Parts: sequence; structure tokens; C-alpha cells
Amino acid sequence: MPIHGGRLVARVLENEGVSHLFTLCGGHIAAIYDGCIDEGIRVIDTRHEQAAAHAADAYARLTRGIGVAAVTAGPGVTDAVTAVANAYYANSPLLLIGGAAPLEQQGRGALQEMEQVALFKPITKFSTAIHQTERIPELLTQAIRIALSGRPGPVFVEIPFDVLIQFVEEDAIAFPTLYRTTARAYGDRHAIEKAAQLIVSASHPVVLAGTQVYWDDASDALRAFVEEFDLPVFPNGMGRGTLPMNHPNCLPLARGAALSQTDVVLSLGVPMDFRMRYGKFADGCQLIQVDVDASEIGRNRAVDVGIVGNTRAVLEQLMDTVGAASRRPNQADWLAQLQGVEEEKRTAQAIWEQSEERPIHQLRLAHELNKILDDDTIIIGDGGDVVGLAAKVLTITEPGQWMDPGPLGCLGVGLPFALAAQLLHPNKKVIVLNGDGSFGLNGMEFDTAVRFNLPIVTVIGNDGQWGEIRLPQIALVGEERAIATELTPEAHYEKIAEAFGGYGEAVTEPNEIEPALRRALEFGKKTCKPSIVNVLLDPQGVIKANVLRAYVL
Repeated sequence: MPIHGGRLVARVLENEGVSHLFTLCGGHIAAIYDGCIDEGIRVIDTRHEQAAAHAADAYARLTRGIGVAAVTAGPGVTDAVTAVANAYYANSPLLLIGGAAPLEQQGRGALQEMEQVALFKPITKFSTAIHQTERIPELLTQAIRIALSGRPGPVFVEIPFDVLIQFVEEDAIAFPTLYRTTARAYGDRHAIEKAAQLIVSASHPVVLAGTQVYWDDASDALRAFVEEFDLPVFPNGMGRGTLPMNHPNCLPLARGAALSQTDVVLSLGVPMDFRMRYGKFADGCQLIQVDVDASEIGRNRAVDVGIVGNTRAVLEQLMDTVGAASRRPNQADWLAQLQGVEEEKRTAQAIWEQSEERPIHQLRLAHELNKILDDDTIIIGDGGDVVGLAAKVLTITEPGQWMDPGPLGCLGVGLPFALAAQLLHPNKKVIVLNGDGSFGLNGMEFDTAVRFNLPIVTVIGNDGQWGEIRLPQIALVGEERAIATELTPEAHYEKIAEAFGGYGEAVTEPNEIEPALRRALEFGKKTCKPSIVNVLLDPQGVIKANVLRAYVL
């Protein structure tokens, strides 16, 4: 039976277990939509290609599999570049399929013709074009294998229009099977033994739990290891929730104190980048760095023990080796000291979490939002100060419960991430915490949520400015020279919800935040439509709480 290239694309995705394709319509890729209908893949059309690719990124993160977006040629592809770059630095296996001009017209000035494969080479693990319909299954599965192997990351595949619409005989096509391994890589035995010796002899050890802990499904192994030896844990990225934030060993507010005193750091998939001050810890501190990617080990600072391997496998090895040591480590006193620091900081922070000031303080918003979180909530942080402060308050208890853009710091992920989260988990509460600035980037995806009956709740922390930039700018050059950082004060973003048939509410009183959030959730439960809760915040709240962050240069 004849089958066209678009159907071949959809068949490969269906074989991989992909349930949703994110897109914005374009003639170059219409055959893929046709194939998705036949293969039972749901097509989710967004309002911007960047949003489609962000949503596919979130799909990948939440499934620990491949997320797929398809965009049309030229500007459709370039619109998705930012999302691909974000996935690259977040180590997320996004497959972007880009349309292209027909082969016979390439090089002649065809509609939306441009060099696309080279564009993506610096920000993907693999970038290629398919010029023969028969090779679609072979090259797409190659791209998927590369995206999911080792350190995950995005890939780009260009498929010209005529390659997609061409028919071939189905019986003549070989669909690859068993084309990738799920085997776990264990650490070198000698490196494990050396790491165990450092942990046993340490007086002030700490554990950094990064995104790789999440990807390697190592939550149980992490918990068993740190509980067995009374080790303090500091989560990073999607490592949040791999150990519940309310666990006695998880002490995020004490991280600075711990890293200034530590003598041994066990880093589990945490890059030594700006978030870790490039590995500048206490003087004389020794570093055990575990990563699936050997090229990451030793970057920015010397490493005393480097272990290449799967986080869960390495933790299991360390558990056995440290446990078998003649001198069993006991860090109860060190852990208790850091728990005291954590409690002290939480007590000081609670003053602002319970503040009755108007406009509302950012930490009070986070405190009220935390009241409605439970294990069946997914929360997405998309903003600057309002998200940074909320991260100090929100009790994340499950792996994958918290998502943010990652180290690239890309704004605009909120609603696109939420689309994927709600589609994959229709019975969970999905909440986006936006700044008013970040909401403007992909806020029109509220329309997508309405069309697909997704009861997402978007909470906008509205302080009328790009606060993370404006406040340090004022501190550096004065208010009269702080430009390009103001937004419309007290804008009524909730009316956007009403315009599209959703629920919108503005909040100006601190004690009205939780009731407004519950009304929005109840509306979504009854109607399957999204909501916007627009919370008016204090533009000076960050300064008042003395948490102004300097530029990271």
C-alpha cells in the first residue's frame, strides 16, 4: 500500500510512544499532520513556534522521553531557535522537525528558503536533512537515539516538502526497532572506592543533586544514601523534588553556609556554572563530580574524583562501598548545624511571607501559593525575582513537580510548559507562576489552553517592571538612568482570560490570594478552561526583604 512521507514521520513517532505533536501550521509540513491523524498522534497547534518547541521540551522532561515539535520552513524554523537553545542548555531531548522548500526548487529562491541545518548545529546534538522519503524512518530514529543517549539534548531534522508528500510502498520501508539501549552506566570501581574514602573521612560533606538525578530516576537511591549517612542535600534545576523539600536532609536556604564550610562536595549531575559560582567553594574543599558526560567533569575547577556514569547506578555503588567501610561516617552534628541555619533563615523569611503590606510582597504571594500545593500539583516558574523568591518558599515534594527554563534563563516558557504538563496529566493541578514581563512573551498561549480545554492556572506577579533588571540597574546608575525596564503599572492581565472565555481575577489584598487561587482551580474543574490570577505586587519588595540580586557577569 502506498504511504507518504508525512505518514512515515508519524509512524516513527508512534513507534517511539509519542502521543502529542506540538506545532504551528505551515504548508511545508501539512503532510505530517495528515500522518498523525492516521497514527493516532494528537496535534496541538500553538500561537507561536517558540511556544510549540517549548511545549515539546516540557513533554520530554515530564516523560523522560523524546518531545516533538514540527514547524514550517524559514521563519517557522527561526522562531523555534530560542526554545531549541533553551533545551540544549537544559539537556532536554527535543526533536524539532523543520519543513523546507522542495528539493527541485532549492537554490533558486524558493518561498521561505534558507540554510537551516547549519543554523542548528551549535545548539543541538545532531542536525541533518532528509532528502529521500525512504530514509525517513532510518534518519529520524537516528536523531531520536542521539537525543536520548548520554547527556540528553535537542536534535533538528529538516524534511523538504516534496520528500514529505512523496508516496512509497509501505512494504518496502524498514522501520528500525531496538535502536537504542536503556542500559545504565556504572562508575569506575577505583573511582568509586576513592570517592567513598573521601566521604568517609569528611567532616563537613555536602551533596548537590542536579537535573541528572531526575533524568536517571535516582530519587530513591538519593534518599537512601543521604538518610543512611546523615548527609545534607542541596537540589539544583530539576533535582528539586528528587528529595522532598520538606525532608530534614534537604536544606536549600543553608546552601551558602554549607558550601562556605564544606570539605567534600559530592556533585550529582550539577554543572560547575554560574549557579555554583563556577565551583568556588570553601578553601581546600575536595570535589567528587558524577556526570554522564565526561566532558563536563573538571570544567571550571579541579576535580579530585571524576565518575562517569548513571546517577542511580553510582549512588548504589557508593551506598555499598561507603557502608562497607571500616569507619562508618556519622554526620549528625554537621547536619544539625545546617538545620539550625535553615531554621534561622526560614524564621527571618517568615516575616515577609506573612506580611500584610499593600502592594503585596513577593514572599507573601509565594507563601499563599504554597498552601494549595500538594503531590498532585505541577508548578512552572517563568519569571525573575518573583520566581527566584518563590523557589525559597515552595515545598516541592515530587520529581518533575517543578519546572523552570534551566541555565539559559529563557523567559516565556510558562504557558507552553503548562500545555504539555496538563495534556500529559489531565487530573493534576498545573500552575504557572509568571512575572508580568515573562507573561508577555507567550501569554497568547492562553488561547491554546482554551481551545484544548486545559484548566491551567496562571498566576501573574505584577509589579509593573522587569524587576530583576530594573532594581540592580537603579542601584548601579540611579533611577533617572534606569531605562527600558518599566511596564504598564497595575495592568489588568486578568481581562485577557475573560476575552478568551476563561476566568480572570485581580488580587490586591494579601488575604485574598489563596481564595482567588481556589476559585480559579474550581472554575477549571467545572469548565476545563484556564484562568489568570493577577496579583499586584510591591515594586520595592525585593529591596525591602534585602534579597536584591546583583547582575551575574
